[in-house]
Amino acid sequence: MPDRLPLFPLSLVLLPGEPVPLHIFEPRYKEMIALCLREDLAFGIVHANEERLAKVGTTAWIRRVVTRYDDGRLDIVVVGGTRFRLTEVHRDRSYLTADVRPVEDPEGEAVPPDLRGRVIAQHMKLVEMAGGDVRPEVYQGPMEVSFVVARNAGMELEQKQEFLETESEIARLTFLVDHFEAILSRVQRVKEIRDLSRGDGHANGFPEL
Repeated sequence: MPDRLPLFPLSLVLLPGEPVPLHIFEPRYKEMIALCLREDLAFGIVHANEERLAKVGTTAWIRRVVTRYDDGRLDIVVVGGTRFRLTEVHRDRSYLTADVRPVEDPEGEAVPPDLRGRVIAQHMKLVEMAGGDVRPEVYQGPMEVSFVVARNAGMELEQKQEFLETESEIARLTFLVDHFEAILSRVQRVKEIRDLSRGDGHANGFPEL
């Protein structure tokens, strides 16, 4: 990771390994993306809220340019790389840049297999309940499974930012266990209500009015 990164503040949180489509239309960011394409550079995506930048972000690598418009606008797809912490922000260009340092998990952290398996099972159940396709192979890649799962875990932005900043795979998986327990409970209740509403005009066990 370079010591200084171009910054793209956005109202999203990018996770390592996560693909995200972006529409580039502001002149300063067209300039930044042109530089990254020309020199094969990453830029940093940080969550911005009311002009405040999060302290931790993720490098973004341009995977492909989808569309180039005549006026210079671009549709691109980026993928999250490594996490970084801002140490100093610079305003000497049309876009922000920042000095950064890597955010890393403890070296040699031993993740309990049962914890990892529990998160995968919870996530697969949630995907199935939502009507999605369950694909076990997505959990088998080199990326930490917590980041794979968190891409579509139903987290609010604040939760996702807290998750990104957590410097332990065990802590992130534990976070997901608690999060999924709450989510699955709510989804199950909604499903039960919907099942009841498909009955004969009233819910069994409730008085007819």
